[in-house]
Order: sequence, then structure tokens, then C-alpha cells
Amino acid sequence: MLLEKLSNARGVSGDESAVRAIIAEQLQKYADEYRIDALGNLIACKRAARRAGARVKVLIAAHMDEIGLLVTHVDREGLIQFDKVGGIDDRILPGKSVLVGASCIAGVIGFKPRHRSSESERKKVIAHTDLRIDIGATSREDAARVVAPGDYVTFSTIYAPFGKNCVRGKALDDRAGCALLLELVRDTYPFELYAGFTTQEEIGLRGARVAGYSVAPDIALVLEATICDDSPKTREQSPTTRLGAGPALTLADRRLLADKGLVRLFTDTAREHKIPLQFKQPLVGSTDAGILHRVRAGVPSAVLSLPARYIHSPAAIISLDDYNNALRLLRATLPRLANGINHHG
Repeated sequence: MLLEKLSNARGVSGDESAVRAIIAEQLQKYADEYRIDALGNLIACKRAARRAGARVKVLIAAHMDEIGLLVTHVDREGLIQFDKVGGIDDRILPGKSVLVGASCIAGVIGFKPRHRSSESERKKVIAHTDLRIDIGATSREDAARVVAPGDYVTFSTIYAPFGKNCVRGKALDDRAGCALLLELVRDTYPFELYAGFTTQEEIGLRGARVAGYSVAPDIALVLEATICDDSPKTREQSPTTRLGAGPALTLADRRLLADKGLVRLFTDTAREHKIPLQFKQPLVGSTDAGILHRVRAGVPSAVLSLPARYIHSPAAIISLDDYNNALRLLRATLPRLANGINHHG
């Protein structure tokens, strides 16, 4: 399965080449052309099925990069110091299995054992700066044979089925969006479609700025994975999204007020086709659309996301029902963009 292959691929921000190679192999079959820009974005073009519809240029973006770690130093004892790449909570790091460098050296994020910790220490979150990656080396020289500062580190998580029609894997934010976008490139549309597989989203939406400026689209749509916090709570509180309740449409987040015409179009299409759709709770998180809607003279933009439990951790969970319903909704909605967006009525 393509989603499995994408999830298992290693691609921390700034090191997306392995993911890009998988995507490029697929694009050779379906895209009319594609290119790789200076920041590593992979941008494919699918020409309009009818010349009359080519006046509208639509960019659909999904980011290739994932959160991870970066080697900064090797201690005398052969233990590895590291920094975080992207938004990672220090609470999830101790004891995790990781893969270090291009050779996938197995490692464990070590920490002071409970038996040697004081009660006050056990109540504190250990800062990542106080943790080390253990690869079994006995000295700095021993470790330096296989690891160097600048090497990337990924979580050692393998994609697998989970529960009732769900899957578990690393980097489903946003390899799930990449898989959806690759499905869309197989089709043809009455407008010029640009598929933008972007880089460095997790460290500041950097690739999207370059891709958006280069393509100069009339409309932009971002495919993402988003927070799903539907577990039981001590007080009544609306979850950001719910697993299995359909793809989530963004109304607003920290960087974007979604285009009302696009929101209306997706909402109306979902209702007409009886496709489950939920709204992401406002003002949480941000996506590539936060940059895309501000490039050049401005671009009407929207975000469609898949709810993902335990996002930005070693293993997230998504529903394949949500995935399939997102694909259904996209295929039903996109042809309606041929004449642009109706902002009235």
C-alpha cells in the first residue's frame, strides 16, 4: 500500500529525499511534468482536460517532512546529544527506539533509571537536552565510525493495521496527505492542477512559501493530518476532531481564515453526496495554507485534514474510513473549481 510505504520512509525536515523519490516514481506514471525546486519541493503539473478550463490554476499541497531529531554532539562515552526538529513534546522521548543517520543505526533514548532518581526528579519532565541516544558505542571514537553531527534521527515505528479499519504509523502527518494527493494526480480536471509536495513544513512552512510563489495559483488547497483529541476528558470539552467522523474542514487556525467560498463549496458537496464531514475546532495549529494564502497578491485557500490521534509522536493513528471519505469528497468537489469560486450568495 502506498500509504504504508510513505509512512515508513524517513524524511525529517530538510532531509526529504527518500520520500520525494517514492512520490516521483508515482508522478512519472500520471503527471504531465514535474520539477524539484531549490528547497526540495516536488511540484507536478496536470494539464487541463479541456482548454476552456485552463484559465484557473489550482495548487494542492501536502508536506513531505516529518518531525525528528538531529545529532549535535557525541560524548566521550559514545552517547549522542541531539536537538529536536519540529514540535516534539519532551515527555514522549525517554526510552524511545530510534534510527540514527543514513545507515539506520539502532538507538534508544536513554535516561536516568527510576531506581536512581529522587521523588522530585520523577515528577519532572526531563528536558531533551538532558537525554542521550545510546547506540551501544563504548567511546566517542567508536560512535564516530557510524554517527556524526548533522545526522538525522527518526522514530523506529513500522506502519501496521490498528483496531477497526485504522492504521498506526509514524509521519502520517503528513504522508497521509501526500498519499491523497497522489491519488488525485491520477485523475484529470477541467483546470490546470499543480500538486505541491512541500518541504520543511514542520519548522516554519518554509517550502510552501517558495512553492506558492513559483506556481502563483488562483486557488490553493492543503491536505493535512490534524489533532484528534477525542479521548475521555474530566470535563466536557469539544475535541478538535474525532476519529472516524470524516475528514475535517478548517474554518480558522492560528495563521489562516479559510476562504468562505471554498468552505461553502466543500460543505455543500459533502451534503449533496452524503459524505461525512466535520469542522476542525478553530484557532488550533497551522498548516502550509498559512503561507500560501499570502503569496503574491493573495490566494483563496482552504484546508482539508485527516484526524490523527497522538500527532507529533512516534506513532499516530488515522481511520481509513476518514481517508476514503476525504478522497471521495475531493473527487466530487474539485471539478467544481473550473470556474473559480463564488464568493456571493
